[in-house]
Parts: sequence; C-alpha cells; structure tokens
Amino acid sequence: MSQSIKVEIAGKEPLELPVLKGTLGNEVVDIRTFTKGSGMFTFDPGFVSTASCESKITFIDGDKGYLYYRGYPIEQLAEQGDYLETCYLLIYGELPNAEQKEKFVNTVMHHTMVHEQLTWFFRGFRRDAHPMAMMVGVVGALSAFYQDSLEIADPEHRKVAIYRLISKIPTIAAMCYRYSNGLPFNYPKNDLSYTANFMHMMFATPCEEYKPNPVLVRALDRIFILHADHEQNASTSTVRLAGSSGANPFACIAAGIASLWGPSHGGANEAVLNMLDEIGDVSKVAEFMEGVKAKKYRLMGFGHRVYKNMDPRAAIMKKTCDEVLRELGLENDPKFKLAMELEKIALNDPYFIEKKLYPNVDFYSGIVLSALGIPVSMFTVIFALARTVGWISHWHEMISDPNQKIGRPRQLYTGAPRRDYTPVDKR
Repeated sequence: MSQSIKVEIAGKEPLELPVLKGTLGNEVVDIRTFTKGSGMFTFDPGFVSTASCESKITFIDGDKGYLYYRGYPIEQLAEQGDYLETCYLLIYGELPNAEQKEKFVNTVMHHTMVHEQLTWFFRGFRRDAHPMAMMVGVVGALSAFYQDSLEIADPEHRKVAIYRLISKIPTIAAMCYRYSNGLPFNYPKNDLSYTANFMHMMFATPCEEYKPNPVLVRALDRIFILHADHEQNASTSTVRLAGSSGANPFACIAAGIASLWGPSHGGANEAVLNMLDEIGDVSKVAEFMEGVKAKKYRLMGFGHRVYKNMDPRAAIMKKTCDEVLRELGLENDPKFKLAMELEKIALNDPYFIEKKLYPNVDFYSGIVLSALGIPVSMFTVIFALARTVGWISHWHEMISDPNQKIGRPRQLYTGAPRRDYTPVDKR
C-alpha cells in the first residue's frame, strides 16, 4: 500500500506528498509538487536531508557501518575481488563472468596510451605545480583530443568515453607525478595488471626493469576498490550536476576532480601524514591526544561524517597496512610507530570510544601510500584515479535516465530588497 504525508498550509488546500521507499535505507518524501502546490521552496543547506537523485549503484548505512556496491558488501569485494572487476560491477550492475572479465580487462589495458600531443600540456605547468592542478587541466583537455565520443545521447559514444577514462586516468596520474619530480614519462605496459601497470608508470626507470611487488600491488588495488565510490558525496554530486547540463564526460570528471581537491573531501589522508609530521615523535603522542581532548589539536583520520560506527573500509585497510609495513620492514620506522601509537590510544581511551572517533579508511590509506613511496601531494590524485569509475558510473546512470533534468537548486534570498539606481553624483 502506497504511503503519503499530508502538509497543511494556512489558506491553501492540503498537499498530499507521496512517500517513496527504496530497496534499502530511509524512506523519502517526494516534494516535486510541493512548490507548485504551496508557493514555497524547501530549505536544506548542503542537501544533507535531501535525496538528490534515484540511484542503483551504491548504498551506505552510516549507523550500521555498511557500504555496498550494487548490493555487494565492500569487505567481500576488497578481500576477494580486484579493482577492474569492481569497475565492471559499478558500470554494468553485475559481476562479470570469466569471459566478460577477460574482454573488459583486455579492452581497458589496450587503451592506456594517451595522445602524444597531450603530453605536451605538461610543459605549460610549473615544475612545482600541485599534481591535482595538473589533473584538473589535463583531464579536462581530453575532450579536445577524443572528439569522437562526445555525443552523450549515443550509447556507443558513452561506452567509448567510459573505457577511455578508466584506461587513461592512471597514465595521466603517473605523468603528474613524473613531471613534478623531473622524471621522464613511462609508457604503459599492457602485460601488467591495471594496478601493477600504474606502479610501473610511477616508479620504473629507463635504466632497469621494474618488477612490481605483488604484496604492494594488492595493497594499492585494495585502496582503489575501497575508494571507487561512496554514494552522493560532494564530488559525485558535482559530476552529476555538471553532467545534467549535457556537458561531455571528460569535462564532468574534471569537475569531479576539482571538487575532490577540497581539503574537506579528498585531502583527508594527506592531512593524516601532515598531522604525523607535526607530532614528530612517538614520545609526544600522549601529549597530543590530551590536546585533542582539550580541543587544542584536531585529530585527522579518525571518525567520519557518514559512519557513526566503524568505517567498514577501515578494518580492511588496517589489515592491508599491517601487511605492507611487514613486507617493507617498516614496523619500527619512527613515523609508522607514531601512527600505531595513535591508533592504540584511540581504540582504548574511553573518550575516543564514547565519541566514536575510530580510525577511518583515510588514516590507514595515508600510511600505506606513504610506505609505498607515494608523496603526500599525490594522495588526492590516487583518490581521483580510484573514484573515476564511481563518477563515470553515476554520470552514465543519470544520462541514461529518460526523466533526467538539468540541476537547478533554489535559494533563500536574504539580500537587499528592490531599490532604484541613483546616479553617482547623487549618492
């Protein structure tokens, strides 16, 4: 039986607003007819109580600590699957069979090269340019090189653009790192896995053969899986809003990268390493944590805006973190010992337990990325690489929806009322 709520407004006929129920999660009140029937807008800064779209891609229950991609718990995908399999799932809605997976991987890995002229763009950036500044510019420029896949109404064009983005973003990300460090670009090697190929493009030198460490490759692959999507966050909403105007997918992803660059969104794991540097030594951890309690310092990488319980990605990332530090013999490295002492206090101190300030995925992923030799300035680039498939899946879902409309939020205007212009000599 369908439900509705009745809204009574003085001097107007009562409004019947339908209540919609999804597969999982909160019910929502359909307010699409509210303005027409009431002459009013609703007010929800940050859209924190508003379902901005209907989606079948990702589900989060922050109170219970659930994160599902297309219904699959993130723990199962990260432990048992790989990143490209996860990409296929997010895009198409189902896990691939063996034949589908082989075809998908083969297609992605044979489109990793970028147009040679695109590499010239990097010469226009200063050597000390932030890698995310380069990412925004170069990804946005893809539409100038791949003009045969810009007709968003054409399903084949959309498919080609999706594959190109997933294939080429790692190449561009590695180029940002190489350019920043004055190193020659490495061309992709299609005989490697997606993640091993990225590590090759990042770290190989022309002087010797690069042999990816399988433990480290698996760790980075898990980071990619855990960051692949996270429902209607700021950057995903940015991609959807940009895409609603009919903008091409390369421009939309560039917009998502720009949104992700904000320190309140994609910069969290970078902030973790900066915090560790500021603490400086394991002997100062107890003092720092007391300062956190006194609100003198801010604890980065603990707690989460969405998850009111344990971040489901954190347990997987903690295990991965332990594996990486053990593989590299870094258990006694001063910075990582400091991080583990922070973790120990946060998991045992009643103050942090009561406040539910558990270590989140950013705490552990920052430590892992640092251990892999990836500089802090590249952390958000890695995040953007991983999240591209989520962004493009949401973009594709929105564009494929026959009921899709251009985004047009309303506002509560609190500026000056109407007034008349006064000539400058009479002011």
